[in-house]
Amino acid sequence: MARHSELVKIPRIDRYVSKLALGSAPLGGLFTAVSDEEGQKTILAALDSGINFIDTAPLYGHGNAEKMIGSALGKTNKPFVISTKVGRVLEKFAPEEIAGKVEGLAPFIGVDPTIFPVFDFTRDGILRSIEESLSRLKISSIDIALIHDADERIDEAIKNSYPVLDELRSQGVIKGVGVGMNICSYATKAVKEMDLDIILIAGRYSLLDQSAQEELFKECLRKQTGVMVGGVYNSGVLANPTPQSTYNYVPVTDEILKKVKQIQKLLADFHIPLTAAAIQFPLRHPAVTCVVTGSRSVAELSANIEDFDRNIPEAAWNALEESGLINRIDN
Repeated sequence: MARHSELVKIPRIDRYVSKLALGSAPLGGLFTAVSDEEGQKTILAALDSGINFIDTAPLYGHGNAEKMIGSALGKTNKPFVISTKVGRVLEKFAPEEIAGKVEGLAPFIGVDPTIFPVFDFTRDGILRSIEESLSRLKISSIDIALIHDADERIDEAIKNSYPVLDELRSQGVIKGVGVGMNICSYATKAVKEMDLDIILIAGRYSLLDQSAQEELFKECLRKQTGVMVGGVYNSGVLANPTPQSTYNYVPVTDEILKKVKQIQKLLADFHIPLTAAAIQFPLRHPAVTCVVTGSRSVAELSANIEDFDRNIPEAAWNALEESGLINRIDN
């Protein structure tokens, strides 16, 4: 079996997921529009390849990604595991009301201009979010519900959102509970103070940033909480390092670009593309369950699978560690 389709058990729940998962933010039109036909083709190609884990959220395309997934799932009998997110609900606004709200959110292209995601960590907001996601996805239950972007609202998420998800888990409406976050300190607090089955951490365990292993991964191993790693290209610089690239969604600095070029040069000695090392790197850590990458086309999906399945000799990782370009695994 190819590496991308190897199944791994989420430690505390009865779900086996492929080591490579399909993220759906690009399918929702993140930065670039994706047609419904191309999106569904990509989802079906992923399932046909043996990828069985799809991560989505109401935010992605302001409901469009979930609808696209729901339509695609109705056209296949392949097994699947779905994680979606709570913490934002989709509200209807007049276009002029939305104008001031877009700041701080990455732009999704091709969305309904009158629908906008609004934070809501209340009991009613969580229940509504789950119900509406089930409707868009056209499924009867959700495998995993992640509290989305609760970083600076973590206390609210712990107090108001988590008890509802815990209740739904005990009723069997959802199988697993987690968080999807960007900042290690908040994610560590989440793992310590909630009984989480899995977390999604974006951009904090990559070739450029290994901060998740300092405390977060230790806590996840201690509590047997699974880890999904997203943001493996740190918003682009590890996919295509140029002065125009972004690192964590802001223009890359000369210092970071220089480091990426050094990593790329060292990998070239082993005939390994930078993108292959970036997508495979997180799974070297024992805390990590799977890697989540988005694809907006079958071609992108195929490239990700090829990178993920490429053989990278241990000598290449050792050379990166010995050169000080990446930190040694610390667990």
